[in-house]
Amino acid sequence: MANIEEKVENLIHKTIEDLGYELYDVIYEKEAQDYYLRIFIDKLEGISLEDCEKVNDAINDMLDEANYIKDQYFLEVSSPGIERVLRKDKHLQANLGNEIVCHLFKAIEKEKQIEGVLQEFDQEKLILKVEGKEEETKIERKNIAKMKLKYHWN
Repeated sequence: MANIEEKVENLIHKTIEDLGYELYDVIYEKEAQDYYLRIFIDKLEGISLEDCEKVNDAINDMLDEANYIKDQYFLEVSSPGIERVLRKDKHLQANLGNEIVCHLFKAIEKEKQIEGVLQEFDQEKLILKVEGKEEETKIERKNIAKMKLKYHWN
C-alpha cells in the first residue's frame, strides 16, 4: 500500500502546490470491503469544502490516467484536521515543541497511550517530555501504532 501512496504523492504533489495548497499526506487503505484513497491538503487559513472540491477536480483525471490502483476505490480529499495524524518526519519536524499523543503496540510503564511534548526524534525513537515526570520518555518508533497532534479543547 505504501508504494501506491508514494506513487500517488509524486503524481499529484505539484498540481496541489500549484493550486496553493500543501499536500499533507496520502493514505490508501481498505475498510471492510471498500478501498479508500485519502488525500489530505492544508493551508495556513484552513481548508474549506470548496478547497477539497477544487483539488478533487484537479487530480481525479490524473489518477484515472495513471491507473496505479487496479481496485475500485473512493477518493476523499480533506483537511488533516486539528488533531492531525503524524506519519512522516516532516510532520514531526513541524511539531517539535508541541504536545503529541502516541498510541503504542506494547505498553511502556503500563501505559499504551503516552502524551507529551515532542523534544526530538530520529529514525529509531522519539523523545517526549511528559508532564509530571522528571526524565524524558523515549519511545521506539517501531512501537508506535499511531501518533497525532494533541489539541486542548476548552
